Amino acid sequence: MDVTLAKDDERRVWALAATVCDPEVPVLTIEDLGVLRSVHVADRDGAPAVTVEITPTYSGCPAIDAMHDDIVTTLTDAGYDDVTVRTVLAPAWTTDWMSEAGKAKLEAFGIAPPAPRSAVHGGDGRVGLGLGIRCPHCGSLHTREVSHFGSTSCKALYVCQKCGEPFDHFKAH
Repeated sequence: MDVTLAKDDERRVWALAATVCDPEVPVLTIEDLGVLRSVHVADRDGAPAVTVEITPTYSGCPAIDAMHDDIVTTLTDAGYDDVTVRTVLAPAWTTDWMSEAGKAKLEAFGIAPPAPRSAVHGGDGRVGLGLGIRCPHCGSLHTREVSHFGSTSCKALYVCQKCGEPFDHFKAH
């Protein structure tokens, strides 16, 4: 397979895989979330063989199987018959891999996005001091954690003391 054709195929495969949504937070694509890590296209007996690598938000993430299946379906529907999806655990996923567009989508959906890890954990390994979680409904910092686990393990449940609305906060990892 010509190198230029392979790179064109890789860009096309990436663009297709990037449309797959997170089944737990369907407003985010796996690209927004930073789960989509790499795409490789090779020639196997004159046909493209596709390998997509994804990194789960944590090693026990129950959504990873659905993401895998959705990637395979998306790519086979687009004409790629030889598709392998590999789950890669190292390096471990971090919320710093989330796109700014993804964080904005979370907030518009009513989920408080994560702060950069350096703001939470400190860039020098020390624990940072957070000023509070901003309510995605009214913008108030006068919020409190109700439960460390929200609708998924990746999120905590908060309530806004100003507007009274509950909301999920996507925890920094």
